[in-house]
Amino acid sequence: MDARSYLFVPGDRPERFMKALDAGADAVVIDLEDAVAPAAKEHAREGLQRWLMTADRSRLIVRVNAVGTPWHAEDVEMVSRSGASVVMVPKSDSAQQLADVVARLPSQVRIVALIETVAGVVAMREIAAVPSVVRLAFGTIDFCADAGIEGLGVELDYVRSQMVIESRHAGLAAPIDGVTLELDNLERLTEHVATARRFGFTGKLCIHPKQVDRVNRGFAPNEEERRWAARVLAACSEHPEGAFAVDGKLVDKPIVDRARRISEFEVQAP
Repeated sequence: MDARSYLFVPGDRPERFMKALDAGADAVVIDLEDAVAPAAKEHAREGLQRWLMTADRSRLIVRVNAVGTPWHAEDVEMVSRSGASVVMVPKSDSAQQLADVVARLPSQVRIVALIETVAGVVAMREIAAVPSVVRLAFGTIDFCADAGIEGLGVELDYVRSQMVIESRHAGLAAPIDGVTLELDNLERLTEHVATARRFGFTGKLCIHPKQVDRVNRGFAPNEEERRWAARVLAACSEHPEGAFAVDGKLVDKPIVDRARRISEFEVQAP
């Protein structure tokens, strides 16, 4: 399984970087975009470059400013020099746009494409096929603003389904769901994670450390699922030639494959 929790931290708050890494998130996204005011962006970029030179970058992602903004080109140049290995590109609207970003980065740098506009949804298949793109993320708030959609629930079912389908078609890891804005409503967060998981997402963007544990647990197999997987795999070893029943339900290859995924669950790099 791939990283479940992606915790944002403002790029102009270096005193929070290590705290974010210690918060238990699978990945930390140092944000040079929305979390940093325009007047502070240059200072944030310079400070982040110095910090990255000596930091453990294995769980770090840098969200640069969007293509077309005054800060984008220098953000990408800084990432190229810093040794960061994963970049989140906001407002990912086309494959050509991302290919231009990739061309300015070292070949080993991977891209998380943040889909948060109608243009990005329409071009999602081509975006997912860009070689350096390893995962799609859903910028729900910005997408709703761009599309004129009110509501983050069933109103976005179509887009969530498309993101899962296009990720699978391109051979990418399952996509990352958008943020939950209610910081003090952990039950709402749990509901959002459960919905995202049912749709086939395996990760979520977090905006506060208190959200991390719920997200991690929500995307990990629970004890009931692990026990079910163990029963399926035990029965599979006894019936290697065909379908069989577990708990009164038919089990065939897709079900066995799911049981193996649950049994072998582990978190990988972002």
